[in-house]
Amino acid sequence: MKIKYLLPAIVLLISAPVYASQCPMDMKRIDQALQQQHGLSAQQVSEIRQLRDEGEKLHKTGQHQQSVSTLAKALAILGEK
Repeated sequence: MKIKYLLPAIVLLISAPVYASQCPMDMKRIDQALQQQHGLSAQQVSEIRQLRDEGEKLHKTGQHQQSVSTLAKALAILGEK
């Protein structure tokens, strides 16, 4: 019975560092892409910056999976995967 609860906890503990290290890399990619992209509208740039800031805030509060998801939205607008 305890194994039933222990296995998901182990999976979460192992996966958390993966998300934590991805956030700063994604933020850096967004920052670099914003410097290079000149074909974006002001609205797109504003949305990307808002998503990037929200992703950084989520990262700092330990909500790494949500941060990665938010940053992925910004990268999608930039046309990056």
